[in-house]
Amino acid sequence: MSGNPYPLGLRLAGRRVVVVGGGAVATRRVPALLDAGADVLLVAPELTPALRSHADAGRLRWEARRFVPADLADAWLVQVAIDDRAAAAEVSAAAAERRIFCVRADDRAAATAWTPAVTRHGPVTVAVLGGGDPRRAMAVRDAVRTLLSARKGPLLTPPVEQGPPVDAAGRVALVGAGPGDPELITVKGWRLLTEADVVVADRLVPGLLLDELRPDVELVDASKIPYGPARAQEEINRILVDRARAGKAVVRLKGGDPYVFGRGGEELLACAEAGVPVTVVPGVTSAIAVPAAAGVPVTHRAVAHEFTVVSGHVAPDSPASLVRWEALAGLRGTLVILMGLKNLAAISAALVAHGRPADTPAAVVQEGTTSGQRVLRSTLGTVAADVAAAALRPPAIVVIGDVVTALEG
Repeated sequence: MSGNPYPLGLRLAGRRVVVVGGGAVATRRVPALLDAGADVLLVAPELTPALRSHADAGRLRWEARRFVPADLADAWLVQVAIDDRAAAAEVSAAAAERRIFCVRADDRAAATAWTPAVTRHGPVTVAVLGGGDPRRAMAVRDAVRTLLSARKGPLLTPPVEQGPPVDAAGRVALVGAGPGDPELITVKGWRLLTEADVVVADRLVPGLLLDELRPDVELVDASKIPYGPARAQEEINRILVDRARAGKAVVRLKGGDPYVFGRGGEELLACAEAGVPVTVVPGVTSAIAVPAAAGVPVTHRAVAHEFTVVSGHVAPDSPASLVRWEALAGLRGTLVILMGLKNLAAISAALVAHGRPADTPAAVVQEGTTSGQRVLRSTLGTVAADVAAAALRPPAIVVIGDVVTALEG
């Protein structure tokens, strides 16, 4: 017996949703569930780095094993994100026995629920079902999103293109996804995502952007979890070149801006050397946007006429450090430190030792512009201890300077 689907908006906040599978499909679907506030149980022997980061941050519970029917206890919805049809059928049979709706990535006909093509515009969510045809649903969704986004106007800054054309139609776009809020990607960046055949994504890109990719898009998780496993940069470069030479439209999706500590320059050079054309789409950098979201302007009249952005991933006393901390300590303006949480104690001590007053205001913003944003205000002399006490973790931005208190009443 068949019929037209009955559309619903599920209110999943605090309700158990079971996701079976830890690969690319789950990577794309889990962020929307988390955004809905669902209590996500992820069952899979292994996870992608992006999913593991969600588990490590406590956003979901991970069971590192194969699915068992008991996993469906208290579940309201099941998402089967595996391509093993026999295993998927076992999960959907267990769900049907318990009268739990089940979405199947491997077989839409066998599913009791479908995931629509979704676009979000502020408080408005538009979900489109295409009668079982994902491409039709995506096409309608994209048309609706274009209408909703039309008021934003065109991106005025032209892209930077380098490299001679290749025989195939393949190309690479280095797209900055912004600091975390999916609505902070540029209109041009979003358009290139909708046109992409392959998306090579870092861990810090907004997960909801991945949820809106076409179902046939190849998603390559190039996550670089801090101080953990990382795909070699050479391998990322190879993927970009190989997919473009195969005639694919490739988007290298990077958190923030591609050229702000993002290795975008290395990737552009690798593509240019291989004769692959590259479009660079600047992104909203976390160095400015995250402090702003926390109520801290990086410059403010009569307070700071300059700001300096520096990477803190190398300790000040390391021979590998390229930063002149003694020079930074002598500046009166704002200092913004990216990737500096691990070395914050050493960085603070170096700045104080070279003359920056210990009572200089400081702020640390974790997961800025997202629903998980946390803000800690302190001083240069105590900020490292305060961060440890508050158990703040990466990604986080450190801001040092009088601007931290400039907007306080």
